Amino acid sequence: MTSARGTRVQAAVPQAELPMLRAYRHWFEHARKCADCKRVSRVQDGCENGQGLWDDYRRAYDGGAG
Repeated sequence: MTSARGTRVQAAVPQAELPMLRAYRHWFEHARKCADCKRVSRVQDGCENGQGLWDDYRRAYDGGAG
């Protein structure tokens, strides 16, 4: 009988990203690169695309309600 003592088996299953965190990451990556969104302090003052990404984040944060 052979023993597998001392060996570790790790699952190769990627961790699922929460929808809220994924939406925030998309907005954050956009805001970092967008010239319009970089220079403002409020999302409402950023570009239309940035505002849409923020709206997606807010919907995911609220659980998809609204």
